[in-house]
Amino acid sequence: MREPEVHLTGVERTFGTEEVIVTKTDPRGRITYANDVFLRVAGYAEHEVIGRPHNIVRHPAMPRCVFKLLWDSIKGGQEIFAYVLNRASNGDHYWVFAHVTPSHDDAGRLIGYHSNRRSPAPEPIRTISGVYESLLAEEARHDHPTAAMAAGHALLADTLEQAGVSYEQFVWSLAADRVHG
Repeated sequence: MREPEVHLTGVERTFGTEEVIVTKTDPRGRITYANDVFLRVAGYAEHEVIGRPHNIVRHPAMPRCVFKLLWDSIKGGQEIFAYVLNRASNGDHYWVFAHVTPSHDDAGRLIGYHSNRRSPAPEPIRTISGVYESLLAEEARHDHPTAAMAAGHALLADTLEQAGVSYEQFVWSLAADRVHG
C-alpha cells in the first residue's frame, strides 16, 4: 500500500522530558505495539499504526545511511542509540534520542525489536543536524538508492575515523548529560 504524500510543515513537536515514546515491531519492522506518547506525538490512532512499517514516521531529512547502520546493528543482535528526526502524520517533525534493541522469546529466537525514545536536549540536535545535512548532501549526489546509501555510510565512517571515535562514542559524546530525563 502506497503512503499518501505528506507535506512537511516545518513545525516542531515536542514531548515531555519525563515521557518515553515506546514502540515494538516484528522482525520485519512492522509495528506491533505503540504507547500513548508515540500515538500523540506522531499524530496517529492505534489502528492506523499497528501492522504498518515503522518507517511511516521516517522524515525525508533523515539520512538513509543512519537507518542502514541502525538495521545492521539490531539485525546483528546489538543495541543501538541514535538521534532520529521523525515526521508526524500531518507533516510536523520531532526529534528523539532512540535506544533500539532486538527482542527474543524464551527460546532465544528473535521476535522483533523494541525502541524507547526520549526527548533530546537542543545542543546535541544542533550538532547532529549538521552531520545529517552533510550525509544527506552526499546521498543526494548519487542517483541509485543503494549507491547513495553506501556513499553516505562511507562519509559517516570517514568522519568518525577522522575524529578517532566509534559511532557509539560519537553519539554518547553528544548525549552526555544532555538527554532530558
